[in-house]
Amino acid sequence: MNVDWGESRMPNMTLEKVKMPEQDPNIRNKNFLEVTLGYTEEQAIEEAKRCLNCKNKPCVQGCPVNVNIPDFIQLVSEGKFEEAYQKVKQTNSLPAICGRVCPQESQCEHFCVRAKKGESVAIGRLERYVADKYMSDIALKPEKQQTNNKKVAVIGSGPAGLTCAGDLAKMGYEVTVFEAFHAPGGVLMYGIPEFRLPKALVQKEIDMLKFLGVDIKTNMVIGKVFSLDELFQQGYEAIFVGTGAGLPSFLGIPGENLNGVYSANEFLTRVNLMKAYKFPDCDTPVRVGKSVAVVGGGNVAMDAARCAKRLGAEKVYIIYRRSETEMPARIEEVHHAREEGIIFKLLTNPTRIVGTEDGWVKGIECTEMELGEPDSSGRRRPVAKPGSEHIVDVETVVIAIGQSPNPLIKSTTPDLETQKWGGIIADEETGATSIPGVYAGGDTVTGAATVILAMGAGKKAAKAIDEYIKGKSK
Repeated sequence: MNVDWGESRMPNMTLEKVKMPEQDPNIRNKNFLEVTLGYTEEQAIEEAKRCLNCKNKPCVQGCPVNVNIPDFIQLVSEGKFEEAYQKVKQTNSLPAICGRVCPQESQCEHFCVRAKKGESVAIGRLERYVADKYMSDIALKPEKQQTNNKKVAVIGSGPAGLTCAGDLAKMGYEVTVFEAFHAPGGVLMYGIPEFRLPKALVQKEIDMLKFLGVDIKTNMVIGKVFSLDELFQQGYEAIFVGTGAGLPSFLGIPGENLNGVYSANEFLTRVNLMKAYKFPDCDTPVRVGKSVAVVGGGNVAMDAARCAKRLGAEKVYIIYRRSETEMPARIEEVHHAREEGIIFKLLTNPTRIVGTEDGWVKGIECTEMELGEPDSSGRRRPVAKPGSEHIVDVETVVIAIGQSPNPLIKSTTPDLETQKWGGIIADEETGATSIPGVYAGGDTVTGAATVILAMGAGKKAAKAIDEYIKGKSK
């Protein structure tokens, strides 16, 4: 598309973002197709013209991987989509993914000058557009860099590991990624549902890393198959640990061992990675019944609830002990869940899961809550209302109250220092751990966080690993 240069420089001062087309809620809650349909070329250019191309670029400071946002958006406004994609790729290895799942509203878009009077520029939607267009228009082909004959191991193929591996491969390192599951992608594959993040798109991003020369080995549980010491003995000069936070947390209430109780990790892994939504053509189905309770208020809880609805549950409840104001889920995810018919039982705390005589879930006992004084997190502490106990009839319960790092690597690496809750202690700027040559980043360090923060940690670690290996060679 030919765009007049003079016309492209005229800002669009509309106060609202260009609306992105979506599936109708009453249709999409019965399928796993992507909810948001993406911009057209005309919509992308129109939205890009809302950017003022600020001299001090405040949006960039809100991006954990420092994408040069005004420059790529200017290129979009000129119809130069491939150049815009390449501008994003200079610092972001997974733009099609970030454009969909990053919480832009609390990061780059939060700092956008346009948000002072109206809505911010739709940075995430534009990032998604240029990535999708590039990957649909351009045939992927090998781009293997000239090797420096230095080997680096990356443990985990989630966003932190993939970013670290991609950056190191571009520097010429021979990178091997060790993934515990049978498919790479980490939380991008097993945790985030198809309707938010299509798996074919994730696979394309992974294929692009393979074209850089990254070797990905699946079914490799490090700590069992090899220890970190054994990887060093095999010639790896540095190791990055990006194993995420896959150990689920539970409520510790009676009835959690009943049939029909899932951790969100298991539930979403069955649905996403094992393709339960394609039943009966899947490896491992998941039973939901007519009614489901999802306990928690984060993005994982929203994902589990929306999956349960699509799997055929007539009633799906989000049970959360605080109010919506304290809910950590993205506003967009809460909005989509409500549109799709998810029932929110806020200021409600589960106390017991009720079972049948043969050991299946038949209900969840709850207490109504009210908010008291703030706790250590700064959120008002929920306090039970006496005499408000009641039972919600459900056949399935999904616990989505958080997760922590798997202790396997720590248990086989005694010199690796960790926090009391299990997270690896690593330098915030470099990812360096207590063991020379071992770096870590993402959820295994911070606990469950966002995709883009994990990517930022992988990027910092790649830079530090390069400096470490070059320092050894002097």
